[in-house]
Amino acid sequence: MSGITRRNFLKSSAAAAGTALAVNRLPRAHAKSAVTVAPAKLNQLRYGQVQLLDGPMLEQFERNHRFFLAMDEDGLLKPFRERAGLPAPGPVMGGWYNDSPDFDPGKNMTGYVPGHTFGQYVSGLARAYAITGDAATRDKVHRLVAGFAPAVTGKFYVDYPLPAYTFDKSSIGLLDAYAFAGDPIALRVLGHATDAVLPHLPAGAETRDQACARPHKNASYCWDETYTLPENFYIAYQRSSERRYRLLAERFLQDRDYFGPLARGENVLPGLHAYSHMNALASAMQAWYVDGSEMHRQAAENGFEFIRTTQSFATGGWGPDEGFRKPGSGDLGESLEKTHSSFETPCGAYGHFKVARYLMRASADSRYGDSMERILYNTILGAKPLLADGTSFYYSDYNNLASKFYHQDKWPCCSGTFPQITADYGISSYFQSQQGIYVNLYVPSTVSWVQQGARCSLTQRTEYPYRPETSLELKIDRPRAFAIYLRVPEWAGAGTRAAINGKVIEGTLTPGSFAPIERVWNDGDRVEFFIETPLHLQPVDTQHPGQVALLQGPLCLFAVNNLSEQVRTKDLLTARQVTAGASDWVTGAGRTLRSYPAIRDEKYRLYLPLAT
Repeated sequence: MSGITRRNFLKSSAAAAGTALAVNRLPRAHAKSAVTVAPAKLNQLRYGQVQLLDGPMLEQFERNHRFFLAMDEDGLLKPFRERAGLPAPGPVMGGWYNDSPDFDPGKNMTGYVPGHTFGQYVSGLARAYAITGDAATRDKVHRLVAGFAPAVTGKFYVDYPLPAYTFDKSSIGLLDAYAFAGDPIALRVLGHATDAVLPHLPAGAETRDQACARPHKNASYCWDETYTLPENFYIAYQRSSERRYRLLAERFLQDRDYFGPLARGENVLPGLHAYSHMNALASAMQAWYVDGSEMHRQAAENGFEFIRTTQSFATGGWGPDEGFRKPGSGDLGESLEKTHSSFETPCGAYGHFKVARYLMRASADSRYGDSMERILYNTILGAKPLLADGTSFYYSDYNNLASKFYHQDKWPCCSGTFPQITADYGISSYFQSQQGIYVNLYVPSTVSWVQQGARCSLTQRTEYPYRPETSLELKIDRPRAFAIYLRVPEWAGAGTRAAINGKVIEGTLTPGSFAPIERVWNDGDRVEFFIETPLHLQPVDTQHPGQVALLQGPLCLFAVNNLSEQVRTKDLLTARQVTAGASDWVTGAGRTLRSYPAIRDEKYRLYLPLAT
């Protein structure tokens, strides 16, 4: 470590930044003592209110937490210190993370975006601290912020191809360090980092074509993502009350080329970079939360619906070769033969969950929970773990001869979103309103909250979706009348039912809704929820009706043998689990199918050719 302390930073940060601090500076006056936001129907819980219990989600979260807690701090700070001309001890992490003369866009990505994921690693650790209360995690976050403070200057962004891209990630790390790990200087450092990057940003949001129209050294200068900046600028405004962040958020809203057309119902997605434009919808939702802009909310709703209905595979994943495709073109079906890069899994899952949470909070619409559920069980829970040298899982593969594989480059972008999405599992599982608690995901967990002055906790025990049921036990320190809302998926069968303390509830549980169970609740009450999970087929697109995926409920079933043989519809729709709760299914014709998280090194196929 450099030995630079927080106290030294507070005294010297302005001098360390040099003249860059005076360029493009916006007023830092506080807009008001409190920031108001648009009313949402549902409230997001705090990270510490949800504790995952034993299961694959907890295992994934804990693995990522241990991984980043063990990372070398000097190695993480090295690219910033080197570019600032400071002593830079520690290992060279390599891959995308450190400067390299070998960088050749499209041919050799070593040295692509130095330091780009630093803020995401800090964010993941800060969220992990909020969940676990682990002091070592908090202390590491504080040390990283203190080390980053003098190292991020305008020098860092000189000849840097993607300044908005990396600053955006740095900013969420600092914001989360402040909000979730109580770092006392993080907001000051954010102001310093903002001053450092502003001279290197354009006047407003640019498309990639617009960025390329300016003089540039190589193709990577065309790839910056200024259009994702507003989300974190709005968050900075809400957490600091500094008006300049709100002004910056408004400055980088991509209204003309993206949000305006989406709000009018124009599908402008085809041809765009998939993950960053899904992620940009989070900026539109923050514009609604902070500025009350109905146009931006409509843009986010329409954009998400276009992705969900015209761009997605049966898994919920989207963006083969990282691009949105033209609806009605048959491109999704053709991609099954052309690429193995079908869905940017940790990045896409993170953005998908985040935008779905924003939309669900605004609307209380269960469709967003259904969409999150598909992504969870068919993509991110099957991601291969990070390796110590930065080897990372990046793409899910839906090719007709598919496999799970690691990305060829060390420390790519998906190494940054992976710890963030796994830390967010808990806050994606439950929501709260004045009327009660909403159960969005059926995962082993305990949620704690206060309802009308009563302390409540709800413990969920389940092996869903391998067993289509969950049991929820309530602890409450005094009787209270409220509702427990259960998400009834839109695909749920007619046999779906719920019981309280063993007595089946009369009435209909409508698929595609949150079903309220309202009563005066007492300590020890139990809710049992059984979801009928019918088998169903989903073609890859309308141009390829003979290429179908088999699903049971939300779970895609991937063939792991006889991959090239045609299959009869009858055989698929009579498939059965090998044993109750198993991750394997078999058809009458002897084909074995397996869930994505259970696939290891075997070849597999998602879309099967129907016999004519």
